[in-house]
Amino acid sequence: MKKKQLIVATSIIGILVVIGAVVAALVLSSAKANDNTANASSTSGAIVVAWNKELLHIVQTPGAQPATIHPTRSYAILHAAIYDAVVSITRDATPYLFSVSAPSGARPDAAAAQAGHDTLVALYPKMKTALDQLLAGELAAIPDGAGKQQGIQVGQTVAARLISMRANDGSAATSQPFVAGNQPGNYRLTPPKFAAPVFTNWSNVTPFVLNNAAQFRPGPPPALTSQAYAQALNEVKSLGQNTSTTRTADQTVIGKFWGGPIWNTWNEIAENAALAHHTNLETTARLFAVLNLSFADSTIALYDAKYSYQLWRPVTAIRLADTDGNPATIGEPTWTPLAPTALDPSYPGAHSTISSAGATVLSAFFGNQDQIRVTSDVLPGVVRTFASYNDVATEAGLSRIYAGQHTRIDHEAGLALGHSVAQFVLPHFGLH
Repeated sequence: MKKKQLIVATSIIGILVVIGAVVAALVLSSAKANDNTANASSTSGAIVVAWNKELLHIVQTPGAQPATIHPTRSYAILHAAIYDAVVSITRDATPYLFSVSAPSGARPDAAAAQAGHDTLVALYPKMKTALDQLLAGELAAIPDGAGKQQGIQVGQTVAARLISMRANDGSAATSQPFVAGNQPGNYRLTPPKFAAPVFTNWSNVTPFVLNNAAQFRPGPPPALTSQAYAQALNEVKSLGQNTSTTRTADQTVIGKFWGGPIWNTWNEIAENAALAHHTNLETTARLFAVLNLSFADSTIALYDAKYSYQLWRPVTAIRLADTDGNPATIGEPTWTPLAPTALDPSYPGAHSTISSAGATVLSAFFGNQDQIRVTSDVLPGVVRTFASYNDVATEAGLSRIYAGQHTRIDHEAGLALGHSVAQFVLPHFGLH
């Protein structure tokens, strides 16, 4: 009898040992599976910001950016790769395009660093030495081990695949020579150099998220003979002239302050916001992916509209106002804007489009109200402060009226276009 009891007791102990081992294994397995998410949630988003700063440096380097490739494409590819590399490992969010197989212990920070590096090397091969140095510094801060190597492999795979997918997106197509019209309202080459317009084919580039370039194309601008057109033209004629006496001193600063590439400025605003809010790796990757995919598609969309309507710029419209059939406008043949006119048609405004998209995205992440400091590429040392992202977008758009670049018609159409594009992109990342 005692022998039977001993056998039973031994069996029970054995079963308990097995159960304990199984439970321990399951707990350990679960812990390993959660390591990826923990790494992404506890790791700073500084890696994402660093690669954004590096691209910003590249596009500001004379001769580095191909003249026929719009920089917003590079920003979009960079951040799409970083984001998809990160979520391939964490698997707690929907990827932009795809996820790749990743071992449970792979490091998402190593994946982000490698994806950023490989993407920019592919886009800017002459910058490889500097890019290699940045990557080496980032990887050196990550503990060696299998997880680090696995993360590197994920970054490499995602970057290569995304670069391949965008290889034939139409961005390398040769533009056809632009033939300007000669009727009132038609876009013409603008003084002082009368150079050919840029990105005439950009509407043919495959969008990153939009269904097509014309998805949110604004309606046509008001007729030249309308009251709305006259009011808008007379406003920029007064406020945007180089010798304007109606533009205030602050409006003159504003007109110059925002003169640089607007997508660069908004990326700097996003960098500051991410650092100020201490966003983690995955949130920062998502922020810059949504922001720059919105910018890239907004750019494709705005060029679709610009070259569909081919509306003349204010400098042309004001000098030739006696030909527009509107008695409320008067020609001024020597009128000159505060800033040289950008080389593309007027409607809609690019600054307003990009700024509206930027404000929409940043508001979705941080709320519209925020403490925002903006610096200028054109006026070094000048800082402007804002209490909301919408205020930033409004000033950036209006700056183009003060600079003599656009009418309020262009501004308002741009605001609507950029907002629509961003609102379309946000849900693809679980945001509204």
